[in-house]
Amino acid sequence: MQLLFWILGLSGVGHAIDLPFQFYPDCVNDLLASNQVCNTTRSPSERAAALVAALTDEEKLDNIISKSKGAPRIGLPAYNWWSEALHGVAYAPGTQFWKGDGPFNSSTSFPMPLLMAAAFDDDLIEKIGEAVGIEGRAFGNAGFSGLDYWTPNVNPFKDPRWGRGSETPGEDILLVKRYAASMVRGLEGPGPERRIVSTCKHYAANDFEDWNGTTRHDFNAKVSMQDFAEYYMMPFQQCARDSKVGSIMCAYNAVNGVPSCANPYMLQTILREHWNWTEHNNYITSDCEAVLDISLNHKYAPTNAHGTAISFQAGMDTSCEYESSSDIPGAWSQGLLNISTVDTALLRLYEGLVRVGYFDGSSSQYASLGWADVNKPEFQELALQSAVDGTVLLKNDGTLPLNLKSGSKVAMIGFWADAPKALSGGYSGTAAFLHTPAYAARQLGLDISIASGPVLQNNSAADNWTAPALEAAKDAEYILYFGGLDTSAAGETKDRWEIDWPAAQLTLIKRLATLGKPLIIVQMGDQIDDTPLLELETVNSILWANWPGQDGGTAVMQLITGAKSPAGRLPVTQYPANYTHLVPMTDMNLRPTDKYPGRTYRWYPTPVKPFGFGLHYTTFQPEIGSFPTSFAIQDLLDKCSNQYPDTCPLPTLPVEVTNTGNRTSDYVALAFVSGDVGPKPYPIKTLAAYTRLRDLKAGDKKIGQLAWTVGNLARHDENGNTVLYPGTYTVTIDEPAQTSLTLTLEGEAAVLDKWPAPPS
Repeated sequence: MQLLFWILGLSGVGHAIDLPFQFYPDCVNDLLASNQVCNTTRSPSERAAALVAALTDEEKLDNIISKSKGAPRIGLPAYNWWSEALHGVAYAPGTQFWKGDGPFNSSTSFPMPLLMAAAFDDDLIEKIGEAVGIEGRAFGNAGFSGLDYWTPNVNPFKDPRWGRGSETPGEDILLVKRYAASMVRGLEGPGPERRIVSTCKHYAANDFEDWNGTTRHDFNAKVSMQDFAEYYMMPFQQCARDSKVGSIMCAYNAVNGVPSCANPYMLQTILREHWNWTEHNNYITSDCEAVLDISLNHKYAPTNAHGTAISFQAGMDTSCEYESSSDIPGAWSQGLLNISTVDTALLRLYEGLVRVGYFDGSSSQYASLGWADVNKPEFQELALQSAVDGTVLLKNDGTLPLNLKSGSKVAMIGFWADAPKALSGGYSGTAAFLHTPAYAARQLGLDISIASGPVLQNNSAADNWTAPALEAAKDAEYILYFGGLDTSAAGETKDRWEIDWPAAQLTLIKRLATLGKPLIIVQMGDQIDDTPLLELETVNSILWANWPGQDGGTAVMQLITGAKSPAGRLPVTQYPANYTHLVPMTDMNLRPTDKYPGRTYRWYPTPVKPFGFGLHYTTFQPEIGSFPTSFAIQDLLDKCSNQYPDTCPLPTLPVEVTNTGNRTSDYVALAFVSGDVGPKPYPIKTLAAYTRLRDLKAGDKKIGQLAWTVGNLARHDENGNTVLYPGTYTVTIDEPAQTSLTLTLEGEAAVLDKWPAPPS
């Protein structure tokens, strides 16, 4: 029951409270004041060590779980480490909202990460991260949350059926890495004190929930070292090695036979040793109940006590639990868990809290943040902008934008036309407000008629929607249909089996299409096969809006009316419906084989709509500016003193973009590389750089300077090593390609990163 409660809570149904429930230590007047953890002149590691040294063994064991008990004997309060902020401060055991009117009764609800990422704008993501970090810290200061948040989700979205795919930035590694870097930088702040502690999750190869009798709790991801290093681990390299994120969450699944949270190769060899994720003594949390999975579901340990001990010995520092699911007392009493391992975990955990100002009271850099810093007008504007910027125009025969005036008659049909709760997606809090498309239409003075519609029903379901829909459309000049998928189709614990349009929705759309009126489809949720609507001439336009957040309705109507112009690009491949019958979700291979087609745009050749696709209301002509056509590999590396050679920069790639149409619009410049270079098979193409150019007026020219590194041209060999190969590369701009450049790398292949060999 407790598990079910929190699943419901994380889906946005959580409860609210009347009083703060997280409390800070008093380093001035309480017992803890005499401990050196309160001495701000000491280093964070020294302060954490002083606190840990003051704990008894029993107290230590009480504090290596997410719902830690503290130590009242010395004035250390209880602390719940589990807070959430996927796209705004959200419900979690460690985060709650004020009940009713009053402070901290809401937070800004941004679009789901997949829609944020579709904007292809790192600066935008950092601003969103900063806003969420400010609000998260304000909640923490007031006792409505902790100071560490288990966000962002950086698992790449490789299979369209994954229920949690919209929590991620998409399928491409460069996009996921740059999203992670921008989001972590925004959440945690510029330092030295962290605004909040950010947690990159779920480490690693975690990308399905429950499929064909296998669940995330018992799944063993069998991954080649090539795919592991190249794809599944790269976002975490960004988080740990390059962004030095405060925390990492190990996943439920096993990788090549070893549960992630009991995997010293992943937690120690790669994370802390190879990536040097030790500078701030950062901590690893388990996913919630993952420790119990080690024995119960993976059968990797004979008892829960053994599994608990193995996970802490492997490098995990705290067990996330709904109540009590690990067996820390058993591991201790049986001599399986020693005090030095416990001390190491506690030193990491409490140094994390030292670095976020938990013990500093009013002297903390962020102590002044409060309710006045939540739901600020600039955050509300940012939520609206990000929904506009990410929305993707998938089809348009010239019907959009609509020339709507006050009094124009518009039928608004579909399950989310006027359903506020549908806007937020998973892992949500209580939004400051929820503005539906119908709300936005009313604000514009339109004469609207509204009818709901089916969601996942098939054509055998009792039809109580067609008659109201046809009635609503009868006198309308335009029909706007708001359909797609809601959170009942996909989410945590729930993968999809099919990626077709829901049958009853498709039937209703076809009925509406016979009315001979302009018909615009606005699609919510994850990608579904749009082929029937793309082929139906009487469907004039399709916009994809995912879960657009608190002002999603306003964003959609701004795009439909032409107040704003669409420039988002698909962050994932739109696959044909039969793809789900060709590839098991449990198959982790990316490259095509004689049995399966490839996964993601790099390997799958025949999408319905490709990664990076997006139409505009205007036309653009990009051209690559002056750029060297050949480089000597050794010269590139000799000129760079970076600790990690894959981060050595290439000269920026200049792309001159002309707006050749008649409307102001943003333009996303995407640079892909391809070539018969490195190990076979060769990728179709790989995103190597991108930038977003803003507000190009008709006739305007702007030059985008696309930053990239030698790592963006590199491949991974069969052992997982990152290698820069000599050969001829083709650089193409846009999707589909509009211009190209041939680039030659000369010399010997260079290993940029030697991947640690797994234990035999």
